[in-house]
Amino acid sequence: MGMRREAVQRGRVPPSQPPSLPGQFSLTNGEAAMSAAAAAAAAAAGFNGHSYLSSYISLLLRAEPYPTSRYGQCMQPNNIMGIDNICELAARLLFSAVEWARNIPFFPDLQVTDQVALLRLVWSELFVLNASQCSMPLHVAPLLAAAGLHASPMAADRVVAFMDHIRIFQEQVEKLKALHVDSAEYSCLKAIVLFTTDACGLSDVAHIESLQEKSQCALEEYCRTQYPNQPTRFGKLLLRLPSLRTVSSQVIEQLFFVRLVGKTPIETLIRDMLLSGNNFNWPYAMNTM
Repeated sequence: MGMRREAVQRGRVPPSQPPSLPGQFSLTNGEAAMSAAAAAAAAAAGFNGHSYLSSYISLLLRAEPYPTSRYGQCMQPNNIMGIDNICELAARLLFSAVEWARNIPFFPDLQVTDQVALLRLVWSELFVLNASQCSMPLHVAPLLAAAGLHASPMAADRVVAFMDHIRIFQEQVEKLKALHVDSAEYSCLKAIVLFTTDACGLSDVAHIESLQEKSQCALEEYCRTQYPNQPTRFGKLLLRLPSLRTVSSQVIEQLFFVRLVGKTPIETLIRDMLLSGNNFNWPYAMNTM
């Protein structure tokens, strides 16, 4: 059974049926939940004299379009999702990453060409962070099916290669989950990933580098204040970021998005999501739905 047409309209995907997580993917509910989470995180961190850091992290949290921490708690590791549910969840996570970037401090002020270049480079890293935050089920069989490897005869070496990439994806998600990263830390990590100077053709490299440094300082201060008994926590979190690039963006695209968008390049989707926002319409791949 293919994904429902209404599931890919206007830039967001409604919950799959049966609705085990009612209302959790509404942008309105998400904004309200994340605003409350932002206030709670700032208060719990006890920044007091560090109003900029408290405000910055709060704004990063408020930018989250979906309450990922809430629906993550409802997803158990042994939950096996159907192919359509996996693809719909992946669509939410990708849209969430772009929508979050559109609403965080400083990013909307960058040149549009820089915004597009940054998101095209790091979308897969943001996707992995979102997948970890929401405890996305990553079971091999439904993922292979979602990639279409069960639909037609496939060379054994290609199946093995895909399974290896899935294993790498699983390992990165599990290592993040093992650190018990909280919502404020996830938002800071995503900001550090997003404000990278590795993208080609950036018009203001120095400014983007300063934004990454601001995000790192915010995370360091948060870890020191919120987790005083874990002096190495900030370093452990930062060390997780380089390995996110070991997860192939092409494999993520094949695993989760071919059924939804067909041959539309993911880079095109990223640009269209960024420029269209909530008015974005997902392509409807008639031959795969």
